[in-house]
Amino acid sequence: MALADSTRGLPNGGGGGGSGSSSSSAEPPLFPEIVELNVGGQVYVTRRCTVVSVPDSLLWRMFTQQQPQELARDSKGRFFLDRDGFLFRYILDYLRDLQLVLPDYFPERSRLQREAEYFELPELVRRLGAPQQPGPGPPPHSRRGVQKEGSMGDELLSLGYTEPEQQEGASAGVPSPTLELASRSPSGGAAGPLLTPSQSLDGSRRSGYITIGYRGSYTIGRDAQADAKFRRVARITVCGKTSLAKEVFGDTLNESRDPDRPPERYTSRYYLKFNFLEQAFDKLSESGFHMVACSSTGTCAFASSTDQSEDKIWTSYTEYVFCRE
Repeated sequence: MALADSTRGLPNGGGGGGSGSSSSSAEPPLFPEIVELNVGGQVYVTRRCTVVSVPDSLLWRMFTQQQPQELARDSKGRFFLDRDGFLFRYILDYLRDLQLVLPDYFPERSRLQREAEYFELPELVRRLGAPQQPGPGPPPHSRRGVQKEGSMGDELLSLGYTEPEQQEGASAGVPSPTLELASRSPSGGAAGPLLTPSQSLDGSRRSGYITIGYRGSYTIGRDAQADAKFRRVARITVCGKTSLAKEVFGDTLNESRDPDRPPERYTSRYYLKFNFLEQAFDKLSESGFHMVACSSTGTCAFASSTDQSEDKIWTSYTEYVFCRE
């Protein structure tokens, strides 16, 4: 009886002697139920069953056919994927319920399709490649409200831009006023090509302003005799119209702090994926921008609050304003 009592606390009821049932007990899973992913610097936490929901996909093979030690990890032990961290949110949404739901004014459809091809999701690739069906537009009063809020509606209509949705009440036989306006040339002649938000009526690149900002710090040695430790740029911010910022910086633009921004709106929350000011200046110069103004502020503090003869730490914030006429 003592032997029987001692086995009650063992896993799976104790194993029943030498029948070998203890050796046939289920092994612990290789991967945890909750998986942490670092995708291009963006951290996602999800269930393992979500990432393996599509058989034969890249994530399915990673988390079913490979060992955890075979996968790349970051410094905190999260599984690392060197892909676009902003677009991965839509990949993960699709894996949850196998439905494709994108926001309005989504300009990254082709890039998302490329990500779907990388993760080997053929059905998502097919849906992204299918032609988009125009949906019903918002009520007239709602459309006017959006134009007033962004202060861009009248300007877009005057320049010949078309709205993404079909206007309410429009039919196949009656062209909408916006489409008719966009199809006319300035002289009232034959139809011309539709414009993108960074083009003007003559087809040239549209004018505008972009502001580059950064906060940096540097240290000067005691009595300025020691060598200075040069600037350390933490992050380069981008302010301006969304369409212009994406045109200039492309894939090097991080949109995670202000996703799904319509192209005709303005933002001050974008920042660059690199930390070299000269690289940002080169991209602006190649796109036809030139610097028109700059401003900077700075503060000074001692490295030690008790000994003011030690190194001085300077912190500054600088903005550069670029214009394309």
